Amino acid sequence: MSDVASGVQQQIGKEVVKISTDAQAGRAREQVTALLAGTLSAEQAVQVALLNNRTLQAVYNELGISEAEYVQASLPPNPALSLMRIAGTGVANFEVRLIGDILSLITLPRRTAIAAERFGQARYRAIGATLRLAADTRRAHVRAIASRQQVDFLEQTRATADAAARLIAGMGEAGGGDQLDQAEIAAFRAEIGTRVAQAKLQAHRDHEALVRLLGLSGTGLNFRLPTELPPLPPSLDSLNDVEVEAIKRRVDLEIARREVTALAKSLSLTEATRYVSMLQLAGIFNNETANPLTNFDTAINRGGGQVDLQIPIFDTGEARTRTAREAYMRALNLLAGQAVDARSEARVAYETYRATYDIARSWRDRVLPLRQRVSKEIMLRYTTGVLAGEGLRVDLFKYLTDTRVRIAANAASLDARRDFLLAAIDLQAVLTIGGETASKSASTAKTTSIDMQ
Repeated sequence: MSDVASGVQQQIGKEVVKISTDAQAGRAREQVTALLAGTLSAEQAVQVALLNNRTLQAVYNELGISEAEYVQASLPPNPALSLMRIAGTGVANFEVRLIGDILSLITLPRRTAIAAERFGQARYRAIGATLRLAADTRRAHVRAIASRQQVDFLEQTRATADAAARLIAGMGEAGGGDQLDQAEIAAFRAEIGTRVAQAKLQAHRDHEALVRLLGLSGTGLNFRLPTELPPLPPSLDSLNDVEVEAIKRRVDLEIARREVTALAKSLSLTEATRYVSMLQLAGIFNNETANPLTNFDTAINRGGGQVDLQIPIFDTGEARTRTAREAYMRALNLLAGQAVDARSEARVAYETYRATYDIARSWRDRVLPLRQRVSKEIMLRYTTGVLAGEGLRVDLFKYLTDTRVRIAANAASLDARRDFLLAAIDLQAVLTIGGETASKSASTAKTTSIDMQ
């Protein structure tokens, strides 16, 4: 775990621990409780997940299994002991054989080196699983806040619609209202109510997705999240060469490199043992008791040795060698293909990161201010319609249409900021984790835009 802990610390600056004792579990619970006491930031959420997620602990258990297999592979083969006793016609013959697998002993250094590469792969898989959980937690944290913020915005809109409905109802009771206006505002209120219910359902789903990653249950579900997404940064992080960064840092590429190295050593071992696949040496001690029938009145002791060697007549090892060579070439080609994919994924992730920033900034700096100006003018003309000239009056239909457009614009602006934050997380994932997780998140991100036009 020391290599895993240092690798995770280097990449994301977080603490990881394999919980193996009650004391370790108690300390982890105390840390989680302290982190959940206040408003849970993204960094705190990641730390909670790394301490409390049981699936991650199962990955660390797999690392322990791999370590045990590595130790097992590095041990010399146990010798075998063979005992034989033959008796009859007044004589007994007792034989002891100590048998050792000489071929396994000769090839032990090579097999140990192969097992070391496999264990190295297991360590990088554990690092990758940890980084993947951290990235998934960051994404879930962003989505949970964004969906909750959508609910809050729609609740405010519904409150405004309720106030307008009460105003028009009062005018109707006073004999100055319009039944069409009352019907329009009632339909709008019902529409807003449906949107609020949909947004609450999405917020609940996103909250539960975060809960699962944090590994929480019971009283731990009552944690608090920030009320708003983080603002857009004033400028973007500059990456001179994302392709080089991806090739240097990606965990999946390091696992593939170690697979190539392990298979190269395995191919070398297979070629070295192509013709000799079984070689055993036995030391023999034979004791024959006295036999009065043959006038021998003393026991006879004999010693010797035995070598067992398989003759490669039918199986010359060609198939095993061919299999090992093809497996090595397959791993080499897969590594080359992964390197090409890594460069492409890095370029796409960086362009997405830049594009989503520009889009979110455009919504914030251009679209919303213009939309607010339009809404303010329409509101002014609608409320002072009696005093305005014929060409400046705004009816209820136009007022409601503007309200729908304004709601959609605010929702789209929030979604754009959320998408940028997710793109930033995906970029870091592409540069560190690799594989399909980072690219999949972009394609499967749930869109909660509210189109009310």
